[in-house]
Amino acid sequence: MTGLWAGAPPPGEEPGSRRAVWPELRDEGHNDTVLVVDDDSSILDTVSSILSGEGYEVVSAASGQEALAAVALKQPLVILLDMRMPVMDGWAVARALRNQGISVPIVVMTAAESAKRWADEVGAEGYLAKPFGLDELLTAVERFRGRGGRSN
Repeated sequence: MTGLWAGAPPPGEEPGSRRAVWPELRDEGHNDTVLVVDDDSSILDTVSSILSGEGYEVVSAASGQEALAAVALKQPLVILLDMRMPVMDGWAVARALRNQGISVPIVVMTAAESAKRWADEVGAEGYLAKPFGLDELLTAVERFRGRGGRSN
């Protein structure tokens, strides 16, 4: 997996906390980086591992704050965004991105029955209802490959 965790925590964060750091990205004129955001470490690790195995550069974020920090460093091809997270949920992440003028495609990941409605609420380009299968995950991400990340 190429999603990395490194460095000392920023001021105000507890020692031992993690923050997202971008891997060395290939400079091949395209962006195949996927940002996976989920507070459930097993989902985060599984989705990240699958996508990196398919050739994507993957950055993992275990919180909304980590996601915003990662996007501030480099905009990904797509963000796979969990909606229910403590402190900063998926709605707050999407709102913060839009308020900053950042229009990275978002695919909502949630176990809620209202996955489509939640995706519509945040202006997401798609959703994955948990539990989702390998084919669903790859299809959701593949539709953005070759488009490159979008920004305003």
